Amino acid sequence: MAIPELPSPGGLVLRPFRGVRYAVDDLAAVTSPPYDVIAREDVQSLLDSHPNNIVRLILPSDGPGRYAEARDTLRSWLDHGVLTTDDTPALYLYEQRGPDVLLRGLIGNLGLRAPEERVVLPHEDVMPGTVADRLALMRTTESNLEPIFLLYDGAEATARLIAQVAETRAPLIDVRTGEGLTHRLWALTDPAEQDTVADDLSGRQALIADGHHRYATYLALQRASHDEGRGAGPWDYGLAMLVDSVAYPPHLKPIHRVIPGLSLDEAAARAKGAWQVHEYALVDDALAALETAPHPAFVLAGNGPSHLLTDPDPVQIAHALPAGRSERWRSLVTSILSEFLLPKVWGMHDDEESVRIVHHDAHAAVRMARAESGTAVILPALAVEDVLAVAAAGERVPRKSTSFGPKPRTGLILRTFSTP
Repeated sequence: MAIPELPSPGGLVLRPFRGVRYAVDDLAAVTSPPYDVIAREDVQSLLDSHPNNIVRLILPSDGPGRYAEARDTLRSWLDHGVLTTDDTPALYLYEQRGPDVLLRGLIGNLGLRAPEERVVLPHEDVMPGTVADRLALMRTTESNLEPIFLLYDGAEATARLIAQVAETRAPLIDVRTGEGLTHRLWALTDPAEQDTVADDLSGRQALIADGHHRYATYLALQRASHDEGRGAGPWDYGLAMLVDSVAYPPHLKPIHRVIPGLSLDEAAARAKGAWQVHEYALVDDALAALETAPHPAFVLAGNGPSHLLTDPDPVQIAHALPAGRSERWRSLVTSILSEFLLPKVWGMHDDEESVRIVHHDAHAAVRMARAESGTAVILPALAVEDVLAVAAAGERVPRKSTSFGPKPRTGLILRTFSTP
């Protein structure tokens, strides 16, 4: 999967840092998925898994003092040795391995670049409320608690280095987590190896695969720090994992929607004015039909028979989608969802207030819809080439359009602003 080549003065910068890591016996029990893919019902089970689970930092309890609570917890864990800081600045090689999965990337301090510089390429819109939440947490804790995930076209020298380290050196961390993946981490402290990486990144650019809200938060914190006259500092970098997309192609999975309170019967009935609606007694039959349905298509599911939406009215689609967007952007299922199906057919917007998000698992979305007397909207995954083309053109897909994976496990490596 090739990242588009565009002018990128200076290219990518990934600096070594002194990683903050857990010093506990049961490392698997203190880690978690990234904050934005943890289902509400799973938060408590993570809290119960270990008193020092990372979710206490990335998703502190609700209330006016939640960010201060996370800060105080982080400081306490550092003071009492639950978390320790490595002595030597390093780039960290991170590997995830499992059935049909092998991903290796380098974790370090990513030099922040504005979108118009075309070095770090966003491809997805963000929601202001989420950025404000992450900014408050980041400013209060003075830390980056989980890395963002970027893809780039690597060079042979770095690819050889990564393979050599992973295949010949003992890791700092080797742990298997509940989702069936083994996670390993190495520290690259040799300045010559770090220079190899720096040379290979020069002139290159990367696509944000996961972590758009966190990257937007990095930039917001940098702007605020400079506006406050604080000058250069740790806010000019953000914790990130760079993955060579040629050597280790990622997976791209869909993100489904659940609309609480919109009954399945009403959703299907209103869709009939613009779509061909096919009824299926079993949700699995509808999901199977979605895999071969003509583009664009969706499945509606919940309490009752499921429905496959196909062949939308092209005139209504043309009027609903913004004229200033590229044809590639207008063809995305998430664009059709956010600009046509939700606002024009159902009279709502794809926002955080009215629409719930479920990553990957269609059946989990259906269960949520049934529990909330709502409708699950099951989407097919976007094509990787479409995402890359949209990003290369300087456009962004609608929010929560893509889920690249496997995502880095949260809690294996942290960064605090007080340690270089």
